[in-house]
Amino acid sequence: MPLSNSSELRPSFLLAGPPGCWLSVPLCSAYVLALAGNGAVLLAVRLEPGLHAPMYLFLCMLAAIDLGLATATVPRALSFYWGGSREIGFAACLLQMFLIHALSAAESTVLLAMAADRYVAICHPLRHAAVLTNSATAKVGLLAVARGVLFFLPLPLLLLPLPFCGSRVLSHSFCLHQDVMNLACANTTPSVVYGLTAILLVMGLDAVLICLSYVLILKAVLRLAAWRERLKVLGTCMAHICVVLAFYVPLIGLSVVHRFGKGLAPLVHIVMGNVYILVPAVLNPIIYGVRTKQIQRSILSLI
Repeated sequence: MPLSNSSELRPSFLLAGPPGCWLSVPLCSAYVLALAGNGAVLLAVRLEPGLHAPMYLFLCMLAAIDLGLATATVPRALSFYWGGSREIGFAACLLQMFLIHALSAAESTVLLAMAADRYVAICHPLRHAAVLTNSATAKVGLLAVARGVLFFLPLPLLLLPLPFCGSRVLSHSFCLHQDVMNLACANTTPSVVYGLTAILLVMGLDAVLICLSYVLILKAVLRLAAWRERLKVLGTCMAHICVVLAFYVPLIGLSVVHRFGKGLAPLVHIVMGNVYILVPAVLNPIIYGVRTKQIQRSILSLI
C-alpha cells in the first residue's frame, strides 16, 4: 500500500498506560530512591581515598550506568502519567531505545569484570593487586561503554529506513527495540537477526562467563579445609551474586513476557518494563551498602 505522506515513515509513538496511572507513585518513589542511593555511592567513593580501589570503582560504574538508565526512561514516563503527554517523537524514541540497550550492555560488561575481580582475588590473591590496577579498571569502564555503543548502535540504524503505517502504541512506557520493531509494516528480518545476535554476544556471553567464574571460585573454595574459611570467602561474593541476579532476572523476565506474553494484560508489560529498568538501580546501592562496611562508614560520615 503506498504511503500518503512522510509522516507515516517518521511517526510519533504512543507510550503505554493511561494518564494518571497509579503506577506513577511507585515509579516516582523508586526513581527517587535510585537517585539517592546511587548518588550517595558515587559521592562516598569520590570523597573517601580509601575506597579508590577496583572493587569500588566498578561499583561507581554500576551506579553511573543505573542513573543513566533510570534518567533516560522514568522522567519521560512520569511526564506522561502526570501531564498526559503520551506521544514520543520518532528520533527521541530511537535515541531512548539506543541508550537503554547500550547502557544495559555496559552494565553487563561491568558485572562480568566484577566477577573476574572476585575470581582473581580468591583464586590468585597474590596477583590481584598487579592484575587489577586502577588503570586496568578505567580501561574496563571504557571497554564497557565502547562495547555497548558498537553492538547496539546498529539497532536504531536498522529501524531508521522502515515505514510505520499501522499501530503506533508501544507496550511499555519507554522504547525498546523489539517493541518498536514490531510496529513496522515492512520486512524486519535483519533487525530480528541482528538484535538477537547482539543480545547473545553481549548479555548471553557475559552470563555464561560469570557462571564459569563462579564454578572456578567454588572449586577453589572447596579446597579449603575449614568450613568457616569457606563461608568467609563465599561471603565476599554474596553482594556481587545478588547484583547479578537483580540485573539478569528482570532481563530474562522481560524477554519471556515479550516472547510468550502476547495474551497478557497490557499492565503486565508496563510493570515488567519498569522492573527491568528500576530494580537494579534501587537494589544495587542497598546491597553493597549493607554488605560493605567501608561504604557504610563513608556514607554515615557524609551524613
